[in-house]
Amino acid sequence: MQTAARQWLNRRTERWLFQLRDAEPGEVFLNQRRVFIVPSGAGLAFGALLLVLLIGSINYNLGLGYALTFLCACCAIVDMGLTFQNLAHLYLVPLRAAPVFAGEEAQFALQLDNRGKRERFAIWIDFLAIGAPRHTLDVGPAGKTDVNLTTPSSARGPLRAPRVRLQTRFPLGLFRAWSYWQPDLCVLVYPFPEPQAPPLPLGDLPGSEGNARAGHDDFAGIRSYQAGDPMRHLAWRQIARLDPALGGQLVTKHFEGGAVSALVLDFDALGVRLDLELRLSRMTRWVLDAEQRGLPYAFRLGTQHFAASVGAAHQAACLQALALYGLPVPTR
Repeated sequence: MQTAARQWLNRRTERWLFQLRDAEPGEVFLNQRRVFIVPSGAGLAFGALLLVLLIGSINYNLGLGYALTFLCACCAIVDMGLTFQNLAHLYLVPLRAAPVFAGEEAQFALQLDNRGKRERFAIWIDFLAIGAPRHTLDVGPAGKTDVNLTTPSSARGPLRAPRVRLQTRFPLGLFRAWSYWQPDLCVLVYPFPEPQAPPLPLGDLPGSEGNARAGHDDFAGIRSYQAGDPMRHLAWRQIARLDPALGGQLVTKHFEGGAVSALVLDFDALGVRLDLELRLSRMTRWVLDAEQRGLPYAFRLGTQHFAASVGAAHQAACLQALALYGLPVPTR
């Protein structure tokens, strides 16, 4: 009980002392109350040196010693003001956060907006949980600088941006100024696609006239090129969009004769014996495979039913449903 009470008291003290906030929508202005400054390790050593110089000047009545001591003290005071001004009065803007698959690095795009006439140098920025900063930025007068901060994603679902810490020791490093920011950004983490998933359930559900038989009458989609495919069936329009340097490959048109069987990705058809996350992972792989082959597919997940379609919007809707399946609705 005492440990829990102490942790609660520490959190409350930190929130009050360091102005910690929950998610802050929109741009944030770093006013003077949000910027904190303390001497760095080098600053403490410099202060001890000034104390030794002052004591020596008093003991030996050294006029030049007094001059050197006060000159160095004035330089330290000026450095404190410059360090504080290097961080204060910046505008922090959240930009975007693209979806990722579980296990990948989630990226949060942020922007530092300097609307003043003073250039800002050597600002360290990163997520507070990471520890040592990995990004150093300069922001010109009336300029903007973008930065992408990354954090690992382990489980599917919404992943909110961790707390951001900005630091600077410019120009002399005698003082350290810092501030905290909680951007209102959230990444949607999709289930990781099953590496060795079974093939797509093609033809599992017959059409109105029975199962289709492969032929050359009806266009059924696009699939990867296989040895022996006629050259006249190559999908040149799709091939032109694929850059071989980026992993592109030859694709060919796929035809079927008679009534075409429906491609339905049905979550309930996988059975309850499989682990929930494995079923979601398999559905994710099937969605990606169907999109890669250009096959229109229907999607069924619980109460969510999507008609057969293909394209980026359809894929995003299906992957979003998989990512949020069974999770509580996030509240602000």
